[in-house]
Amino acid sequence: MTTRILTGITTTGTPHLGNYAGAIRPAILASQQPGADSFYFLADYHALIKCDDPLRIQRSRLEIAATWLAGGLDPDKVTFYRQSDIPEIPELTWLLTCVAGKGLLNRAHAYKASVDKNLENGEDPDAGVTMGLFSYPVLMAADILMFNAHKVPVGRDQIQHVEMARDIGQRFNHLFGQGKEFFALPEAVIEESVATLPGLDGRKMSKSYDNTIPLFSSAKDMKDAISRIVTDSRAPGEAKDPDNSHLFTLFQAFSTQAQSAEFREELLQGLGWGEAKQRLFQLLDGQLAAPREHYHQLIARPADLEDILLAGATKARKIATPFLEQLREAVGLRSFRTSVQSTGEVKKKAAKSARFVSFRDDDGSFRFRLLAADGEQLLLSRSFADGKTAGAVSKQLQQGGDADVRVDGLSFSLWLEGEQVADGPQFADATGRDAALVSLRAALQPQAD
Repeated sequence: MTTRILTGITTTGTPHLGNYAGAIRPAILASQQPGADSFYFLADYHALIKCDDPLRIQRSRLEIAATWLAGGLDPDKVTFYRQSDIPEIPELTWLLTCVAGKGLLNRAHAYKASVDKNLENGEDPDAGVTMGLFSYPVLMAADILMFNAHKVPVGRDQIQHVEMARDIGQRFNHLFGQGKEFFALPEAVIEESVATLPGLDGRKMSKSYDNTIPLFSSAKDMKDAISRIVTDSRAPGEAKDPDNSHLFTLFQAFSTQAQSAEFREELLQGLGWGEAKQRLFQLLDGQLAAPREHYHQLIARPADLEDILLAGATKARKIATPFLEQLREAVGLRSFRTSVQSTGEVKKKAAKSARFVSFRDDDGSFRFRLLAADGEQLLLSRSFADGKTAGAVSKQLQQGGDADVRVDGLSFSLWLEGEQVADGPQFADATGRDAALVSLRAALQPQAD
């Protein structure tokens, strides 16, 4: 089975070790796995939310494109593109904005942090908050849902946005799917051990904290940056505490288990911090020297990078363009010519159709209903812990899965592969129950394409 993987990186600065270990490296490794269909992009629309310096954005786009390729991304085996080269993405963003709840967006971490900061300073809660910042999760949802990604490698601070993409996609499916699941529900993927790397001062490595180690700086600059990593005052010969050492965390993110265990033991035995920083430099320089050279070669040939990205955009739009046409059709943005010719036919077909409707309960679990053509509820599924499982059961039923309908008095239940998956309503008499059973069995017949 093919698994579609998608991730991007915002183009507002020079890539650093945290970007590489937390997002770029695991994404590139994932793209090399059998059965992976990988989409990687430069999130340059996202950059406009937090940066109003055009030259910085332009330079960052160049540097990040070169970083992906120098890190081992093969543009012939993946789809590698700039977000801004796919016009279908902002159009999908608007379609999703029209179904995304404001209450959902109110809970976004970045927006809440801005509001909290304003309140602490005695300002209006929304002072300085742009609609770009507020709507950031919808644009990210469009990035993910446009290509129906199954897995999205992200840093831990981005998990919420993937969950929001699931909620928004599910809402669209519910409103416009008519039994069809337009959007797959994505899952966030993180590397637990290196999801968030500490910077020079121990806080999360971030350009906003000015505590980063640039990924492809010169060996000298990298060594100088490592020398500024904050450590405690324990002298050479005194046992160090690896579990509370930012330096050890960085070493661990780039070493093998054996190297990490050896380094840990040496710290416990009193290895001096100066020597420990030298070990970290040697480890990093050994891994990054060759990619660093490739990176600088790419930076010197921007026209070649442009060709690679435009080729990737063409590849991406072969999927995005026809898919967006389906979504436009679903929400009613159709050609008048098509509508006039087919309205009667569509209504006639709709009058015969039952439909599955997915939704999320207040407790966070996932369920689906089967509604008859007249809107009568024929089935209500049991609760599922995740939307993917609920969607798989619903899909299996729609495709004519081997379902068993069991009658129990004036109600009935639906079983699939020996497990009860849904219940029918309680009817007042056998006549109503039997009529519903006829509709149910018709609805569970495989649908011809």
